[in-house]
Amino acid sequence: MSEKFIVIDTETANSIDDPIVYDIGFAVVDRTGKVYETHSYAIADVILDSEMMSTAYYVEKLPQYWEEIKNGKRLLRHFKTVKMILADVCKQYDIKAVVAHNARFDYRSLNLTQRYITSSKYRYFFPYGIKIWDTLKMSREVLKENEDYSQFCEDNGYITKNNQKRFTAEILYRFITGDNEFIEKHKGLDDVLIEKDIFAYCLNKNPEINGALWDD
Repeated sequence: MSEKFIVIDTETANSIDDPIVYDIGFAVVDRTGKVYETHSYAIADVILDSEMMSTAYYVEKLPQYWEEIKNGKRLLRHFKTVKMILADVCKQYDIKAVVAHNARFDYRSLNLTQRYITSSKYRYFFPYGIKIWDTLKMSREVLKENEDYSQFCEDNGYITKNNQKRFTAEILYRFITGDNEFIEKHKGLDDVLIEKDIFAYCLNKNPEINGALWDD
């Protein structure tokens, strides 16, 4: 059986320094980006808190969430339930690594939400021993000397103030697909389904790449 990964994405409220998760999307994929199952959850502990949600960066998207919950596209679940679901999926597919774009943010936001909801009784979201891989780190490695990507960024102004190439998921997906009009949804599962293609692209370019955030 081929190795499986979970690709995950979160959307948050509160501040950028102390992000609290209200939307979790994740998918089980293999190294080619093939999807085996998907999950999309609005976090009841947070999204029902109107004061907290007033701080959400994409607060204007909230009516879409309620419509998706109403039609069953997205499930309303407590954070602890989603944590248990993810742990069960990890066990079912023998997941060794969870993948995200700019994974430090998702890792931190999920742990902070865990501590916020449980008053720090429980402090970590992911099952013990799971590695965290970062497609931002991976894409920088495989594309740092890529002349086509350099030209793409220069032609489209995808350059930082420090004259460095940008590596957002939206820009990377535009490059990979050739669709320079693509707009990222900034909703959990929608973003997962582009980030899994970035993941597969990086693995295709370098099958031996180490995407882990931290060395053992």
